[in-house]
This record gives sequence, C-alpha cells and structure tokens, in this order.
Amino acid sequence: MTKNYTLLSIKEYIKSINSNNLLLSIILLTLPLKNIYISIATILFIMLTLFFNEGIKNISKTYYLPLALFLMMSLSLLWSYDVERSFHGLQKQLSFFFFPIAFFLLPKLNRESLLKTLRVYGFGMVFLAIYYLINALLRYSVTHDTSVFFHTELVPDDPGAIYISVFASLAFFYFVQIQQKNLVEKIATLILVLLIFLLSSKSIITIDFIIIICYYIFFVSIPSGTKAITILSVSAFLFFSILFVKEVRERFLIEYETAFIDNTVNSKLTKNEQNIFNVSINEAWTKDDFHRNSFFPGTALRVYQFRNFLEILDEQKFFFKGFGLEASQDFIKSKAQEHNVDPRYGEYNFHNQYLQTFADLGVFGFLILVLMLVINFKNALQHKDFLHIAFSITMIMLFLSESFFCRQRGITFFIILYCLFNAVSFEEKGELKLL
Repeated sequence: MTKNYTLLSIKEYIKSINSNNLLLSIILLTLPLKNIYISIATILFIMLTLFFNEGIKNISKTYYLPLALFLMMSLSLLWSYDVERSFHGLQKQLSFFFFPIAFFLLPKLNRESLLKTLRVYGFGMVFLAIYYLINALLRYSVTHDTSVFFHTELVPDDPGAIYISVFASLAFFYFVQIQQKNLVEKIATLILVLLIFLLSSKSIITIDFIIIICYYIFFVSIPSGTKAITILSVSAFLFFSILFVKEVRERFLIEYETAFIDNTVNSKLTKNEQNIFNVSINEAWTKDDFHRNSFFPGTALRVYQFRNFLEILDEQKFFFKGFGLEASQDFIKSKAQEHNVDPRYGEYNFHNQYLQTFADLGVFGFLILVLMLVINFKNALQHKDFLHIAFSITMIMLFLSESFFCRQRGITFFIILYCLFNAVSFEEKGELKLL
C-alpha cells in the first residue's frame, strides 16, 4: 500500500527512520556546508556504527572495490612525486575506507528504508534551495542586478554551482519517482527544478534531461501517446527556457559559438583595450603556444587537459604507477608554462576523474574506478531501480568533466550513495516499486 507523508507528520516520520539512516541523511545534508560539518557528521556516524554494531552483517563484494581504491591511494605514498601533498590528499580519501567498513557492520536495507533516508535529504535540499532564492531576492532588492539569481552568484563559491547542482539533482530525482505526489511534493519538485535551472550547469542540465527522458520512456506506465507528449513538453520547456533566459542562454551559447571557430573575442571578459580571446576545441587540441589573454570555455578546457594528460603520459611514462595521489599537479603547471597560458590554468586539476585517477594511481587505480562504476550501474539495472540508475548515470557522465574525488564533499557524496544503493536488498526483481 502506498504511503503518503506530509510535512505535518515530519516529526513522527523522522522517528520511524532507522538511526543509522537518519545519520546518513544528515551527512548528505552537510555536503553543501563547510567541510568541518561534513567531517563532524561523518565521524559521528562512523563511531556510532563501530561501537554499537556487533559483527559483520552485510558481506557485499561491491564494498571491496572502494577499499581496494583506498589501498592503491595509500600505496602510492611509496612512489609519490610529492609525498606531503599525497599524504594530505589521503586524509580526504578516508571515507573510501571507513564507509565500506561501516556498511559491513550494518544490516541490509530494504527499499522503504532507503527512500525514507532520501526523503529527509530531499526536503533538506528544498529548504536549502528556498534559502538561496530568498538570499538572492534580498540582494536583488539592493543591487537590482538579475545576475544574483544565476550560476555562481546564487550559491557560495564553496561548494559552487556544479556541486550544488549535483546534490539538488539527487533530491529532484527522488521527488520525480513519486507517481502520486501530494501538493507539498509537487511544490518541492518545482523548487528543485528552478534551482537546477538557475545554477545553469551545462553538464548537469544535460545529464538530468537525459535521465528524465529515460524515466518517462522506461519507468512510467502511461499510454504511449501521453508519454510522447510529456517528453516533447519537457524538451520544449528546456529549449525555450535556454532560448529566452539571457543568463542561461549565454552559458550555453558560448560553448557552441566558440567550439569550432578559432580566435573569437570574448566580449564579456574583455576589459579596457586588451581583448580576451576564446580558445576553440581545435586550438585546445593542436595549438602549441597560447597567450596570457586566452580563455578556455568549458569544453575547450577539458580538451586541453586531456591533451596535457597524453603529453605528460608520453613524456613521464607513468602508465603503471601514476605520480602518486594528487601529485600530478606540478606536471600540469609545467604544461601551462610550456603552452604559455594564464598561470591560473596550471592550478586546475584535470577536470576529469578518469584522467585524474590514471595520472595519480596508474592503470590499476583507473581500472578499479571503472570497475566500481560498471558494477554499480550493473546492480542498478538488475534491480530496475530508477534512483540507483540515475545516480549511476550521473556519476559516469559527470566524471568526464569533473575531478569529483579531489574534494571531500564529492568523495563523501559518491561513497555514501554507492554504499547505500548497493546495500539495498530487493526481495522481488522486476519493475520499480514506486511510492
């Protein structure tokens, strides 16, 4: 029988949640905050799990992979080019060790328990979205500048628009999969859609759009005609929103306008008499000597960093061992000097988790990462769980444009959900059971 919870019964609802799952919800809700809060919540969960659970209850081979990745990170200290940096980085990666160990001690979850955990998280993200929007309204009342509602102006620099978009997307997918939504749930869904759209992350909007289309194609039992109209409506909404909202349109258009045309002037960044020139994808891949006033749009930057990776691999021969955890940055800096780009590009990581792991840990670390993602996706498909599939697709695609494990909140977000989804026991195989 379908259960329907409202905000009026939130107190009783929280009481019905397993304490371990409530703590996991709290950790997830600390991710948009400062790292100190993430660390405190994580330590509290680990301590309570280790001290109040007796014996191993959940033997899952899935958890061996993050432990193997952490072992590779630890071993890389033996050959790291920068031991101090690697040791500092290893402290951020401790979640890859402690969370799988904790989940070994926890009993297997049922799907209802998982959904309760994500429900608390979902409403928490809604309240955070409302806070960001109210804060933007207050700033707009003073400045009358509409940019306060968009992208990096809407949220703090730390964690930034990309990470908030990822966190909001998970909450959004939770509310999407509720087929019979009450009024509160419908409003929550709209608020999260608004937040994701205003944050204007091109990669997240694209990923979310693909996942939503897949949801209506494969998970919603409605007549094919209604399904087609729904998909067309969602597509039209996204298209016209991008077309008519200036701040969002500019973020998308810069990629298309500069992708295949060399040496265009970036009118937005150009100041005084010094022009700032956009770098095209072709230039990012082939040009040897840039200028300090060269600007790399998102796609061009990823292409440039992939090129750097291949050049460094050819020169340094790090194929098997890598440089050591987070020890590849000096080689990226040397490439920035060699190609005469603005020094700040030397401070950027590879912006690709696959390349980052390969450069830091070599081919074996890279293979462990890929195996984690493949098994995670395989389990999601096997259980036909939309939320698990959405999480899997998001991580696989996001890792192409972000070095997600270079930040504590990225690591914590991934490993908690990886462990949570793969801890769920599905007694019945078949179509997804929706709330």
